[in-house]
Amino acid sequence: MTRIPQIYPLVQAFVRVFTKPSLDLFSNIIIGWILCPCRKFVTAIYQFGDLHRGHAHDAYHRFFRAGKWSLDKFFQSLAMLVVGLFGHPNVLWVFGDDTVHKKTGRKVAGAKSCRDAVRSTKNRTVYAWGLQIILLCLEIIPPWGGEPLALPINMRLYRKRPSKTTGKSLLDLMREMLVDVGTWFPERKIIFVGDGFYAPLAGNLPVGVELVSRIRHDAALYRLPPKPRPGQRVRPRKRGDRLPTPSEMAKTARKWKVVETVERGKIKTRLVHVRRVVWHAVLPGKYIQLVISRDPAGKEKDDFFISTSLMLDPALVISRYADRWAIEDTFRNVKQFLGIEQPQSWKGSGPENVAAVGYALYSLIWTWFLREGNATDFPERPWYKTKERPSFADALTGFRRLIWDSRFSQTVPADLQLHKFTENIIECLSRAA
Repeated sequence: MTRIPQIYPLVQAFVRVFTKPSLDLFSNIIIGWILCPCRKFVTAIYQFGDLHRGHAHDAYHRFFRAGKWSLDKFFQSLAMLVVGLFGHPNVLWVFGDDTVHKKTGRKVAGAKSCRDAVRSTKNRTVYAWGLQIILLCLEIIPPWGGEPLALPINMRLYRKRPSKTTGKSLLDLMREMLVDVGTWFPERKIIFVGDGFYAPLAGNLPVGVELVSRIRHDAALYRLPPKPRPGQRVRPRKRGDRLPTPSEMAKTARKWKVVETVERGKIKTRLVHVRRVVWHAVLPGKYIQLVISRDPAGKEKDDFFISTSLMLDPALVISRYADRWAIEDTFRNVKQFLGIEQPQSWKGSGPENVAAVGYALYSLIWTWFLREGNATDFPERPWYKTKERPSFADALTGFRRLIWDSRFSQTVPADLQLHKFTENIIECLSRAA
């Protein structure tokens, strides 16, 4: 294993997860995955990561397919690292969603037919064969401002259920991850932000976890049931009076409050109407906060959000739900720049472990860049002079440059002219993959 001073502490965060040989393989996989300029096959990662061929290529396949390391301990170590460096001491905002890693071949362990959210439309559903990954990310506001980052801290693979009443659903797996995070950080409050699919979690949240989500415009809402009068011999009511649907409330509401929100780094003005309601189908007998958001200019449609915390600021509810889009950027970046769908591992835990390492790599790259990277080091592009903030491609380039610089410094003599020559090579290599 080549010890690069800036990378070594990141790898050591997993010292309790792996044995020493597996830790060496993991370190080489990180380096090889980042440097590999072609498709990220395991053999290609091996060629760029294990420079001195200290391990056979079979060892890298076995690391994914039959490794004895625990996925739970792996993500616990990753979460401890990320939250320890960037997490708020009292509250953790986490984003959750699922995506499909497209695969080919009928014998990929865990693969199934999944709805492709990218290609599907309102009137047409498109299916893809692959792995359905559920991801939980920590929200981080970067020092340069703008859109927040979503760094993965936990993951599950959703497998096909034998029936609707057996096996674990997507909601079950998301709740499991929230329980994990709550166990790892018991002293912190956790606020989970998910799209409308995960709104039913409001009725089954772990202790210490609150939810922010979107609610249907035609949801059936109620008041709390009235308490029975003393001496009244009737069965207590389960529901109070029926309330208008969220869309009907928006049409008849008169009390609107002007608030400023920060949505994906941009300040916007919204009109807000807030009510306490009971969503009986999901959380019977308990109030939740309904937040109706309206565009003062009338260009955008009304939006309807819920929060299980009645004390949460409505402007913060709207802002954080908009920030949830950062997890979509995470999905795009790991697929487009890290090629997380490309490593070919079919059997055992291989496909799931490949995805886990890929998402951990994304978090590690941003962790290094947020601590030591240069947020203003952009390539000279005359056609793009307005760029002010770094992207994941810039962070990946900086990480790649760090590795190539370390390798060249160990082999190239300390000569000024050679140094200038190798600088140009390193710059080209760092942007090549």
